[in-house]
Amino acid sequence: MKIKEYRDEKLGESIFCAKHPSGLEIRVAPKLEYDSSYALFAVRFGSVDDYIGKEDGTYEKIPEGTAHFLEHKLFESEELDAFELFAKTGAQANAFTSFDYTAYLFKGSENIETSLGYLLDFVQSPYFTAETVQKEQGIIGQEIRMYQDLPDWEILFNLLKCLYKDNPVSIDIAGTQESIAKIDDKLLYSIYDTYYNPSNMILSIAGNVDPDAIFSQVSKAIKRKKKDVPERRFSPGSPKAVSGYIEEKLPVGKKMFMLGFKEDLKNPEVSLQEELASNVMLEALFGKSTPFFKKMLDDGLIEMDFGASLFNGYGYSVAIINGSADDPEKVVSLVKAEIKNAQKNGLDKAAVERAIKKMYGMSIRGFDSVGATANLQVNLYFSGYKPYAELEAIRKLNYKAVSERLSKLTEEGCALSVIIPG
Repeated sequence: MKIKEYRDEKLGESIFCAKHPSGLEIRVAPKLEYDSSYALFAVRFGSVDDYIGKEDGTYEKIPEGTAHFLEHKLFESEELDAFELFAKTGAQANAFTSFDYTAYLFKGSENIETSLGYLLDFVQSPYFTAETVQKEQGIIGQEIRMYQDLPDWEILFNLLKCLYKDNPVSIDIAGTQESIAKIDDKLLYSIYDTYYNPSNMILSIAGNVDPDAIFSQVSKAIKRKKKDVPERRFSPGSPKAVSGYIEEKLPVGKKMFMLGFKEDLKNPEVSLQEELASNVMLEALFGKSTPFFKKMLDDGLIEMDFGASLFNGYGYSVAIINGSADDPEKVVSLVKAEIKNAQKNGLDKAAVERAIKKMYGMSIRGFDSVGATANLQVNLYFSGYKPYAELEAIRKLNYKAVSERLSKLTEEGCALSVIIPG
């Protein structure tokens, strides 16, 4: 393998990258002054992947929640549970399925080589049976019901259902009771064989590790050969929201609201520059240092949980403004007025500069965390970017690029989700 060092002189750190012959991307961020290390073995297959690509170029629908179901099952083997192995090394192991990918991980301060060996082995050793799949359907069914009682979870998916039609992002990551009942061991093996190929995966590790030792260990541990993985299915949807309003009763102390403006995507993903510019734009409009936030807080219209950010990934991009309030509709009307004023008269230049500096500082601080560093590399790689692309993109942000993102906040692509006490 050819190892390449990427160095950011201003940060004073390096990240070493290599492409294994199998196609696996390996990124190692050594932080020798740290006691712990954090590793992720991730596959570009998440909850938005509700179709499986076939050899003839067509796509076949699969049950929602398949990626999450597969994540649960992969920890099992015929002999024991992978968690039992990590307990021997003292490492904390876990996994998660996001909209865009699935990751298996561990964090530890000793026996890193042994823990890494366990991680690489169990992710490459699927074991599914009809009996264990049926048992898992009951477990995940309980998990789905549990999340339906969480206000923060429900308010987001209610909003996404208002914004998108026939887009898997609006379906719970774990799927539905009906969809997971259709999953069997044969389907899981088919998905695994198709997408869990090294050429569709990345190993990212940050912490007190030796890059050469990591590359040598990984090189010997990868079992599968490189093969082509089907392209993701992308179907541009309508720029219009399906519905403008939705509410649900849940046991909360005060009404919660989530206002969303979906972007009319012509390509599957917004660029990193566009994502960062949108977040700066939202911070300049609604951040806690803005006159808007101060006045709204002083008037008792919002709480300190008020905030705004871009929620985006493959096939979706939504600018979200959310918080809790006694009168969400009044807050939303004032938020929309603030947006229209900025679209007409422009953003405050000083606010944009402050927001860029804040983002840059937060990005720099992220490299102080082994977990944040390793996770960032996964996100960057799956989006097609090099190790320090985020820092480089922030340094290039300017007022014009940020202002251009204002046009993506349109009334036709807008919806409001509210949780009311009940």
